[in-house]
Amino acid sequence: MTLRRAQDAADPVETVWQGKFIAAKRQGKWEFVSRTRGVSAAVILAVDEGPFGEAQDRHVLLVEQFRVPLDRNCLELPAGLVGDEEEGEAADVAAIRELEEETGYRADRMVDLGRFHASPGMSSEGFTLLRAEGLTKTGEGGGTEHENIIVHRVRLEDVPAFVEAKRAEGVAMDVKMLLLLASFLLSPKC
Repeated sequence: MTLRRAQDAADPVETVWQGKFIAAKRQGKWEFVSRTRGVSAAVILAVDEGPFGEAQDRHVLLVEQFRVPLDRNCLELPAGLVGDEEEGEAADVAAIRELEEETGYRADRMVDLGRFHASPGMSSEGFTLLRAEGLTKTGEGGGTEHENIIVHRVRLEDVPAFVEAKRAEGVAMDVKMLLLLASFLLSPKC
């Protein structure tokens, strides 16, 4: 199979504007944004198995925080930037740090589930999806001083209803929430 590239791909990339974290670029007729400094993101799927490992004890850790571009709170999987504090940082190291900072849970290890792109028609940004394993509660979470993150520990079976309740409150949904919802949408019960 031959990869078909857009005719614009041969055109040079022009940086129209650049800030500290993102750059607006143009290539031919395409306009898009990218992260600066080679910084990437780690997104964490963290399921707390509970003390007995029973299906009803399984909870997913979610975070809710205000997002300026949306002008409202957004429900998301925990996530953070890789390499923003230490150049060359590994995604799993950043994910362990960010999960504890945001949710108050520390993971013994992270399993790399692959690289993904949330909005490839508008942004070159990608993220590494990681599954947290060996969770231990260490604190309350909430992020850094200026993040004001609300931590939600939701039973897996209650995720669809929880999402609908949050939507009814006016909370936006991050596209990565589809990871959780897809398992319910595709189940034979639907």
